[in-house]
Amino acid sequence: MNSISDPRGFGIYIHWPFCKAKCPYCDFNSHVRERIEEEAWRESYLKELSHFAAMVPGRTVTSIFFGGGTPSLMQPGTAEAVIDAVARTWRIANDIEITLEANPTSVETGKLREFRAAGINRISMGIQALNDADLKFLGRQHNQAEGLKALGLAAETFDRFTFDLIYARPGQTVAEWQAELTRALTFAADHISLYQLTIETGTVFEQSHARGDFELPSEDVQAELYELTADILGDAGMADYEISNYAKPGSESRHNLTYWRYGDYVGIGPGAHGRLTLEDRKMATRQHRAPERWLEMVATQGHATRQFDEVDREARIAELTMMGLRLAEGIPLARFEAESGRTFADCVDPVRVKRLTEAGFLELGDGWLKATQAGRQRLDAVLAELLG
Repeated sequence: MNSISDPRGFGIYIHWPFCKAKCPYCDFNSHVRERIEEEAWRESYLKELSHFAAMVPGRTVTSIFFGGGTPSLMQPGTAEAVIDAVARTWRIANDIEITLEANPTSVETGKLREFRAAGINRISMGIQALNDADLKFLGRQHNQAEGLKALGLAAETFDRFTFDLIYARPGQTVAEWQAELTRALTFAADHISLYQLTIETGTVFEQSHARGDFELPSEDVQAELYELTADILGDAGMADYEISNYAKPGSESRHNLTYWRYGDYVGIGPGAHGRLTLEDRKMATRQHRAPERWLEMVATQGHATRQFDEVDREARIAELTMMGLRLAEGIPLARFEAESGRTFADCVDPVRVKRLTEAGFLELGDGWLKATQAGRQRLDAVLAELLG
């Protein structure tokens, strides 16, 4: 499992925990700070990277992902230092994908060319909506004009870029989403991420939704929006290779495919998660969540690892299943045995598989287990039934 040629890839995730403002729907580990000592952060990333490099030497890095938070707020020199350190530490795939999440405010888009010079070769832009009223509702710091301008600059600067939209917003009709999505596709290249608005625990939206300040579209409307999304993107030549992600063939996010295929990745930065295979043991890692505490721990001990636990056999099966069924390609049955030492039939109850297959939610054949589009549309319920 430590082979440098693992077809699932080997990724490096760097978490930048800061934002200009906290979006009301967001439950990510993001924080607002007036002042950031960037030199200290840069050095701490390199220290924690070095810690993990000693643990998993000899791998070939296929992707680096700067996530957050809003990593486009960092200085391009910080990204460059991390990329250079990765290249000095591990082998680098010839076609390595290096993604940075960005927001379309003028301050951040003004640095896109510098990020390109620093080694970033793919941008993921947080657009979220194409009208000012919904951008305000979502707590975004940009308006529609800034969002469209940022997409144009991304297209000029990078060979590969993607952007996010959130749908199933309060009051949104099927016709409105069809028009918005059709317009969005005129700015898209070969990849787009489309997320249904959900109410996450601990967010501002959880409180306001509980007070009755707004309502989400009904389940029937949400289902219609999901199906319409797949139809429109399919007609545009972008397959729904994952529940919320659409791409032209060959343009899928390589980094995220490593997650969904249950490959290994290093996670550095506050709250970052990782999965590392050491001999036959799968280790779950998680870094300390609070930014200042993380910085302090890295300064004193070279890393801020809060969790370093072995993932037992049953948990490996569950994680593999939960991640892999998000993908249209599904899960090769051989992967169950590779992760657990047991055959597929011994990993998952055949009676449950048969029941879900007959109901049209799963497909089993040709050495693969897949969720149908109907199954992926209600994947939480399918997983609850499948995994018991």
